[in-house]
Amino acid sequence: MRNIVKAVAVNKYFGDFHALKNIELEIPHGEVLCIIGPSGSGKSTLLRCINQLEKIDQGGMWVDDEILGYRTDGHKLIELGDEQISRQRLKTGMVFQRFNLFSHMTVLENIIEGPCQVLRRPVEEARELALELLRRVGLEAKADAYPIELSGGQQQRVAIARALAMRPKLMLFDEPTSALDPELVGEVLSVMRDLAKSGMTMVVVTHELGFAREVASRVVFMDAGQIIETGSPEDVLMNPRNARTQDFISAVLN
Repeated sequence: MRNIVKAVAVNKYFGDFHALKNIELEIPHGEVLCIIGPSGSGKSTLLRCINQLEKIDQGGMWVDDEILGYRTDGHKLIELGDEQISRQRLKTGMVFQRFNLFSHMTVLENIIEGPCQVLRRPVEEARELALELLRRVGLEAKADAYPIELSGGQQQRVAIARALAMRPKLMLFDEPTSALDPELVGEVLSVMRDLAKSGMTMVVVTHELGFAREVASRVVFMDAGQIIETGSPEDVLMNPRNARTQDFISAVLN
């Protein structure tokens, strides 16, 4: 199966801090990859590099067979400008810990803003898609509400619909439930389960091990900027081989 993401010897530094260390990763189309690990292990940084919110310092990364941040001219690599990077970024949708909705816009307006302003879609076409996505996340009745009128779980579901409205090939989730009250986590995970069942390629940074066990095609455990262990949910979560993975899972479950 063809890969939608490929990372080769990827390194990322923040000053003297080595955030990502020689990351090697391939993600095929249709896979649901869950990334777990302690805080500061590089999970979110890896997602931000895939979405080009951070620029890698060494190595190479490809999304949908296109090298990120560069174009090829014969045997030379030429760095892309901001506009071209924004075009590459359209292949990915990203959902953050915080919802980042425009507070002065209704739910519907939040969702159609990108398709209309960036993709130049007709307003009626964008509106029709937005309502379809709101039905999908169970919020059709909230189309005319403002973010302040919604719970955190509802706002996160709107954020997912907004990302999907750009018709990405890959969805990235950076701990999408970590800012939610416990009773609201389930409604967001339910939407993500449905999205996974639909065949969407997803990379999910999460601390919800039960969700990862249920939904993931594959689980990656990261620590100190490295991929320590990768495998099926059963292998990594139930029978981890690496001692560091064993310690982390034991600490989370206890």
